[in-house]
Amino acid sequence: MTNTIQPSIQPAANPAGRSFNELPLSPDLLATLQQLEYLTMTPIQAASLPIALAGHDLIAQAKTGSGKTAAFALALLTNLNPRRFAVQAMVLCPTRELAEQVTQEIRRLARFADNIKVVALCGGTPMRPQINSLEHGAHIVVGTPGRMIDHLTRGSLNLDALNTLVLDEADRMLDMGFYDDIAYVASQCPSGRQTLLFSATYPEGIARLARQFLRNPQEVKLLEQHEEGKIRQRFYEVSHEARLQAVGALLKHYRPVSTLAFCNTKQQCRDLLEVLHKQGFHALTLHGDLEQRERDQVLIQFANNSCSVLVATDLAARGLDISQLEAVINVDVTPDPEIHIHRIGRTGRADQDGWALSLCSPADKRRVVAIAQMMGSEPEWHELGSLQNNHESALPPPMVTLQILGGRKEKIRPGDVLGALTGEAGFTREQVGKITVTELSTYVAVARDIASMAVRKLSAGKVKGKAVKVRRLDE
Repeated sequence: MTNTIQPSIQPAANPAGRSFNELPLSPDLLATLQQLEYLTMTPIQAASLPIALAGHDLIAQAKTGSGKTAAFALALLTNLNPRRFAVQAMVLCPTRELAEQVTQEIRRLARFADNIKVVALCGGTPMRPQINSLEHGAHIVVGTPGRMIDHLTRGSLNLDALNTLVLDEADRMLDMGFYDDIAYVASQCPSGRQTLLFSATYPEGIARLARQFLRNPQEVKLLEQHEEGKIRQRFYEVSHEARLQAVGALLKHYRPVSTLAFCNTKQQCRDLLEVLHKQGFHALTLHGDLEQRERDQVLIQFANNSCSVLVATDLAARGLDISQLEAVINVDVTPDPEIHIHRIGRTGRADQDGWALSLCSPADKRRVVAIAQMMGSEPEWHELGSLQNNHESALPPPMVTLQILGGRKEKIRPGDVLGALTGEAGFTREQVGKITVTELSTYVAVARDIASMAVRKLSAGKVKGKAVKVRRLDE
């Protein structure tokens, strides 16, 4: 591979708003985009799609939630021959939950053609069903590096027909120590393929990957822009020792339903969790020491609005895309202004407003200056003493998540659980929230005031004609 990187393309401040009709996409694919109400391109789509559709290798800097999945999915679907039952595209992702999100998005976009088969290949799930799916013929595989290697070494995954390799959230894969795994998978792909690399940040390892595996890549870098007024940002000066207690003061004043609190270390996550529990908050933590099953349950509870505060490190929260997040609290100001912008960009999405609240020790003030310079704004300082803690008790989350033992393996579908709750159990549709079906378990959010009764009624009744075991995840 050659190691030339084309000069970085700096798109206009906002190249979004352009129509997908400007692109050389098939009429059927354009009709699908219309049906899905993808009316105009996001900035990363407008900047990267013309390059990818022209067949060039690409390095694109884009965060989760920017529309990058559709950017690479439209390119690989355009390169695909649906009549050829062979793996023609591969997407490597850092985690199982991201791989599953990407798989679902590609399937939605692939509706324009009959029988395009997209298979998720991730660790933490049995090999046999994956091998069976590959034997029946797959067009696109999406998964984690370790599981891809498992299939390659077993001979169950053949890449002879591959024309597109996508490295999604490449920086996070490098953070997780996957460099050698990515290198191995890439070395098994045909040399003439197109490679599309997407990354939120640009550490040294990305340049090394590009030199080794991309051919004359073009580079797109979009500076992250937050819509004016959507994210209300405030800084609070506090001593280093008082920060953890101060988080509770912010929560009691602003009363957000959902908050993501960022700590710089795993130990600080544990310490803050302990403080919040003592103050009566329903909080959970996300860090690198969690097993996949524990991580899945934490994410489901937070997405279900049955946990008020999620305490996380930057590494653990990468790839986390929560649609309605009311507040981000920076327990520490990060030394990297770009990471700060990524952190606060998780709130104020779509038509929602959000709070970005940062606790800052006197020694950290120079970091705030650097952040303000990058964002082109003056930092707004407030006093902790000005916070009104009129509410002695913490705001309880509106929902509780129930775990039902039994999932896809037992052919349970969301409709089966909704039917059990709104039928025989007698609850209303409004009292039931998100329903998530995994391989072995099903998770359902229910209104807090009916949680105990819902456990009793589900345990006494049947789901899909069978008795099930049910428990609350907050006990």
